[in-house]
Amino acid sequence: MEPHNATYYFARGVAYLDTNDYDKAISDYNKAIRLEPNNAAAYNNRGTAYNEMEKYDKAIGDYNKAIKLEPNFAATYYNRGITYRKQGKDARAQADFDKAKQLGYGGSQ
Repeated sequence: MEPHNATYYFARGVAYLDTNDYDKAISDYNKAIRLEPNNAAAYNNRGTAYNEMEKYDKAIGDYNKAIKLEPNFAATYYNRGITYRKQGKDARAQADFDKAKQLGYGGSQ
């Protein structure tokens, strides 16, 4: 019997994401979100899995949802910027990178 705990599915999703098993990661993030619909981190990470699979519209949708839930989630702006850059939307990408930096994100572009 599988646990009914969003934290469990989120953590396992992270492990799958780290090993590039994006389908399994998305499945676990779906379960985490179903159990905890306001989990911005799960939306962010599922967006990253979609981004890696080149499903950019789904990634942007998840990043938008994460930002709506947590407007100061700096990493999500950065991640959305990466996706915008891959789509050739450089102005949007730069705006997101700037916002991420303003919120304290220290990652590279």
